[in-house]
Amino acid sequence: MRRTLIRDGIVENVIVVEDETKFTPPPGYSLGPPGGNIGDRWDGESYSRPLPPPPTVDDYERAIQAHIDATARQRTYRNGDACATYISSTTPQWAAEAQAFVAWRDAVWAYAFGELAKVEQGQRAPPTVKEFIAELPKIQWP
Repeated sequence: MRRTLIRDGIVENVIVVEDETKFTPPPGYSLGPPGGNIGDRWDGESYSRPLPPPPTVDDYERAIQAHIDATARQRTYRNGDACATYISSTTPQWAAEAQAFVAWRDAVWAYAFGELAKVEQGQRAPPTVKEFIAELPKIQWP
């Protein structure tokens, strides 16, 4: 039968026990009923899955930078930095794209820093990274 090994109220392993009368859990562990998964909490009556921790500022910043770089690649630039270098290009199309991109990138970071400050000050709940990226300003390419 599938059972759980629980220590301090947390499922640490899921095992198969053929005969419970011949099985003794290791020291510090108890044998829980079927149904739990590694990481679940056991309150003595039922299992629950803990909520994941909210994203960190680093999580948001990495995702925003990846979004910025992916947006630059829409126009075949290697990344956001490469796109921005064309702002003084003598090719009008590249210069226009870079100008639009840099203005958009600045708007993205201004929005992100403002909203993340609200999260840190408790003025808004932390969104998921996916939700936060969806909130960001949209680029308008020339």
